[in-house]
Amino acid sequence: MWLSLAFLSALLLGAYDTCKKASLNGNAVIPVLLLNTLFCSLLFLPIILLSAFAPHTIQDTIFYVPAADLRTHLFIFIKACIVLSSWLFAYFATKHLPITIAAPIKASQPILTLIGAMIIYGEVLNLYQWIGVTLAIIAFILLSMSGKKEGINFRHNVWILFIVLATITGAMSGLYDKYLMSHGFHRMSVLVWYSYYQLALMAIISLIMWYPKRHKTTPFVWRNSIFFISLFLICADFVYFYALSEPESMISIVSMVRRSSVVVSFTAGALIFREKNIKNKAIDLILVLLGMLFLYLGTK
Repeated sequence: MWLSLAFLSALLLGAYDTCKKASLNGNAVIPVLLLNTLFCSLLFLPIILLSAFAPHTIQDTIFYVPAADLRTHLFIFIKACIVLSSWLFAYFATKHLPITIAAPIKASQPILTLIGAMIIYGEVLNLYQWIGVTLAIIAFILLSMSGKKEGINFRHNVWILFIVLATITGAMSGLYDKYLMSHGFHRMSVLVWYSYYQLALMAIISLIMWYPKRHKTTPFVWRNSIFFISLFLICADFVYFYALSEPESMISIVSMVRRSSVVVSFTAGALIFREKNIKNKAIDLILVLLGMLFLYLGTK
């Protein structure tokens, strides 16, 4: 069950990445991210109100948000800080890099998550899972190297550094998620409240970093895809947290499967954004799919 949810989350995450790229091309980054956090918060508002003032209506459903104490909110605030750091790096990198480069580099995140899961949680992979992980790692490395054919210097490009930092902080977030889920934190409490903390943090960042200089930087342009960033993200995260809440779930596998969203991003890069070197990168994607197949076989 948890693996099927991980694959569904990957599909939704791919749609999220596509909408993010469409929203950021030639657009101001910080207001797009601010609106993303705002829409996420607004979409969660009915659930929060029902949980607080009419709990009997949704208490027996998967959408119920239980009351959280100060300690819980502190842990969720830390989660918000980690995720927002990853998002800031990723949004700026996504704007300036082809999606067929940025998405595969971000897809290498499970490598770091895997190492952390083995060290921190003592997770052990079987033979099929090791084959799947190895194939996926090779594919992600080859996809990342394809950027050199597009004139992107990985050693001296600040946006490559940003997507690498987004990957590192993203891996930290995944490991922290497993900690929260395995220590009894309710998935809806984490999912809902970290969105509101992100909104508060982004409001402060926008007032300090963007609003005073908005006339001197890239102008902000509203696009309908901005709303769909939030919608697809909420759905992807909801399914993701539900998968992690399963007792037998493995963060190393869930994280790896979620990064198969690169297939969706890659397809969008080819068909929607008309990016280069698609044929060369397509071979590497086959390895990604084979890796996901072995991960699935390893859970049987």
